[in-house]
Amino acid sequence: MTIYSSDEELFELMRSELFTAVVGDVLDAAGLTHQFLPPQIKALSPDMVVAGRALPVQEADCYGDFVSASATRQPFGLMLEALDDLRANEVYICTGSSPTYAQWGELMSTRALRLNAAGAVVDGYSRDTRGILKLGFATFSHGTYAQDQRVRGRVIDYRCAIEFPNGVVVQPGDLVFGDIDGVVIVPKMREMEIIQAAIEKVRGENTVRKAIEAGMPAVEAFQTYGIM
Repeated sequence: MTIYSSDEELFELMRSELFTAVVGDVLDAAGLTHQFLPPQIKALSPDMVVAGRALPVQEADCYGDFVSASATRQPFGLMLEALDDLRANEVYICTGSSPTYAQWGELMSTRALRLNAAGAVVDGYSRDTRGILKLGFATFSHGTYAQDQRVRGRVIDYRCAIEFPNGVVVQPGDLVFGDIDGVVIVPKMREMEIIQAAIEKVRGENTVRKAIEAGMPAVEAFQTYGIM
């Protein structure tokens, strides 16, 4: 039975009932055992949650700030084009460069909010922290560091498959789900199966929690419900 009929319902369900640990457990059980992004990528604020579809962005290191006939050799490369291409409920998700500078900031967050994007996940740093926190835009990064990317990195492609250093591949349209415990990727081709199983598991865990609170031993709870 389908438990959601639109992306809006799906993302609201994820934000209200799910958390990354349970989704990761279900992915493991389905044989998808390598779906968490590197642990260095964390929520800018503990209460931030991101749930949306991936707009993958390929970053690369560079040296200097020069202009040529190639669009990728403009300052920031194709970063502004990628930012403007964000659609409602999409997540700007970026990797490919050394994590030595900020790849996301307040003005980017302002534009992304205007486009109704869901959040940003970058394999590097974010900056303009006070501004982003004031906006409340869901941002996941290695932390805060003000060094700019302009003379150090540029976006060379977007809406393409990207691979994080730990081997996790993100395709356009995959589900991106992040909270205080990390960011996990759910392949689009398996999303309904995974999300339905995750909802069943979390509702089952709630039953187990109530049983344990009522005094049931952990061993008995696991034997009875198969969940722990």
